[in-house]
Amino acid sequence: MFNGLNTSLEFIARQTQHNLPILAEILLIVWFAFFLTYLNKKLLCFGIFPRRIYGIPGILLAPLLHANFNHVFFNSIPLVVLSNFLLINGLHYFIWITLEITLASGFLIWCFGRPGLYVGASGVITGYWALLVSNIMSQGNLTAFILGVLSIYYFMGIFLGVFPGKKGVAWEGHLCGLLVGFAIGYLLY
Repeated sequence: MFNGLNTSLEFIARQTQHNLPILAEILLIVWFAFFLTYLNKKLLCFGIFPRRIYGIPGILLAPLLHANFNHVFFNSIPLVVLSNFLLINGLHYFIWITLEITLASGFLIWCFGRPGLYVGASGVITGYWALLVSNIMSQGNLTAFILGVLSIYYFMGIFLGVFPGKKGVAWEGHLCGLLVGFAIGYLLY
């Protein structure tokens, strides 16, 4: 048993080191988009506006847009960690999963969200979390178990974000990401 655990941990460490340049690129893209919106707040209009034609581009662009420094900063940490966990399955897998979660959760927000502006990577992050948690059972290997348990332990607060709470927090985006992440986990395996 300890051999399997050691092998999985070594694999995760090796893949994480391999993923560092990609993770840096992800952070650069998100922070570059933030600085553009910081310089010109009008760019936030490219977020999701539910049931409005002009809100359709936001389905793809909203995860790159953040309202303020705290928003982008506190999304960056789970975004990088959970992206790394998914990148362990390969870059093509990560890109495909990211597109599926972004488009499906964005579409659900556009269809069912309360009126207003939706921006931020929280829905995608919640989708990543849900997929990693669902992988514990569906993949059935030690590496998936370790990544899922780490996701639950360190990022359980992501799950709690699906419930209405703080004013100004788009819990619907979190809920849509969660549902899409679990659905992808169910459909993939």
